[in-house]
Amino acid sequence: MAPEKLMNYDVIIIGGGSAGYAAARTARDEGAKVAIIDHGPLGGLCILRGCMPTKTILRSSDVMSLMHRAEEFGLHPVVAKANLSAIIDRKARLIQEFADYRIESLKDPRFTLYQEHAQFLSPTEVQAGPHRLSAKSFIISTGSVVSRIPIPGLEEVGYITSDEALELRTLPQSMTILGGGAVALEFAQFFSRLGTLVTLLQRSAYILSDGDEDLARPVEDRFREEGMTVFTSTQLQHFSQAGSLKTTHFLHNGKEQSVSAEVILQALGRRPNIDNLNLDKAKVETHQGAITVSNEMRTSTPHIFAVGDVNGLREIVHIAIQEGEIAGWNASHPEASPRKHDNRLKTQVVFTDPQVANVGLSERECTQQGISYLTASYPFNDHGKAMCLGEMHGHVKILCRPQTGELIGGHIVGPEAAELIHELITIMYYHGTVHDMLRIPHYHPTLAEILTYPSEELVEKLQ
Repeated sequence: MAPEKLMNYDVIIIGGGSAGYAAARTARDEGAKVAIIDHGPLGGLCILRGCMPTKTILRSSDVMSLMHRAEEFGLHPVVAKANLSAIIDRKARLIQEFADYRIESLKDPRFTLYQEHAQFLSPTEVQAGPHRLSAKSFIISTGSVVSRIPIPGLEEVGYITSDEALELRTLPQSMTILGGGAVALEFAQFFSRLGTLVTLLQRSAYILSDGDEDLARPVEDRFREEGMTVFTSTQLQHFSQAGSLKTTHFLHNGKEQSVSAEVILQALGRRPNIDNLNLDKAKVETHQGAITVSNEMRTSTPHIFAVGDVNGLREIVHIAIQEGEIAGWNASHPEASPRKHDNRLKTQVVFTDPQVANVGLSERECTQQGISYLTASYPFNDHGKAMCLGEMHGHVKILCRPQTGELIGGHIVGPEAAELIHELITIMYYHGTVHDMLRIPHYHPTLAEILTYPSEELVEKLQ
């Protein structure tokens, strides 16, 4: 039997999602010989089971919510009924288009694509199915998988995750959702608006507990107004089942409580997908289940990089793409001065209604890090365009340096927050100040005008 042929590359990327493709494209454009290993299905989490499918189905529930509000806008009431199967069909059509485009890109002849599982044999070699491959540099971008949380009885009664929730075609009458992060909240509002009786259980004192409390409360208020039951400050105890109903037993503010539903959606987070990579053979170190990286995206083995969810820094697509581009450049320029990731403009959006969007530092982070700041906010329920739209939940909040007025953080909970945040991102990109905010013309009447009001307050504080 002939010995297995060793294929050599400049850069090998393990994982072809958003971060991996960005890394591969960047390295290729820099002249590197690039291979991608991805066992499939091709497309990546964002396209197949993350950002794009969830935003597609959320559009349907948003429209349904507006239909229910017809009388508020002087229109005859509408009897709106969800067709979940049709919603999933629409989602499937769009996602297939997005996935086909990504697959076509991955199969670019300027790459070599191996649709296999990858395992490190050493710091310089990997096994990809029947193929042995070597490279000068490696970039790990294998993404994340749903966390499995050991709670008594949960596995026995059974549950779904976001993956299965995206494929449901029959609307459950009732659902208990575990978690208070973006995934839990977006699915909770989706199913609630379509008619499912939803109970949300969150461990912390408020949802979206990584951020400032004032950004979470308007979302909680809206959820409750729409008929959802929201418990915060809970501790899950155990699960049981009687007939078709699954019961969640928990403590709420120290008191025993329980809730029963047809379906339990476990949305308690994701973890880096590093199983079976044989990272020990590559001498790649991990910490709390994530690959440790520097701001150059290097692991403990300098010619091996890790980008996207697998490094556990931030599970956000545009950041994963930036990390991929940095790693792709650094991997293909081993002798050059390395590029580094700048976390100053970290941004996150939750596509609930009201939406929640953040850029830069929060008040909580400033307090924890001892950073001096000034802050001001302004509510949407006192803003003309928001009142015209009937979208008055939430507010905008700006943080600036007390000496110069330079923006260091922007936070919006309210209508179109995902779009409005980009004005603050742009100003912060150029190290702009609250004075700049006031000099920039804002058309009237627009939602964007609201950003000028806290800016005015901050300018007065600076004088």
